[in-house]
Amino acid sequence: MRASTKNGKSGSFLWDLLTFDRLLTGPVVHIIYWCGLGVIVLAGFSIAGAAIGLAIKDGTVMGVLLAFPVFISGLLVLAAMTLLWRAFCEFYVAVFRISEDLRALRMSDSDARARAGSPSKPPV
Repeated sequence: MRASTKNGKSGSFLWDLLTFDRLLTGPVVHIIYWCGLGVIVLAGFSIAGAAIGLAIKDGTVMGVLLAFPVFISGLLVLAAMTLLWRAFCEFYVAVFRISEDLRALRMSDSDARARAGSPSKPPV
């Protein structure tokens, strides 16, 4: 049996993690989100460097005129990548929250069936 603390929560953090009573999805997705955002920022620096390098290497007005649209389109692509990355991470958080809500609904349903005295049947 697991030991309980004063407020009724489990005192065994490791046991909760091993039995999936406590999910790590939230903190892990936050770490993954910030790491992915860091990669996107690095890509932004490389796009800016490529645009500036293109302008310096050519050295003509045509090179500068070519570097400007490269820089602007790179920023637009970075904005789109940032929004897609955020949506991707929020999708995973939503899926895991739905899973937690379903688990809570199943537990409340089994408690209600136990109080009513009817045998608990697994869903078909």
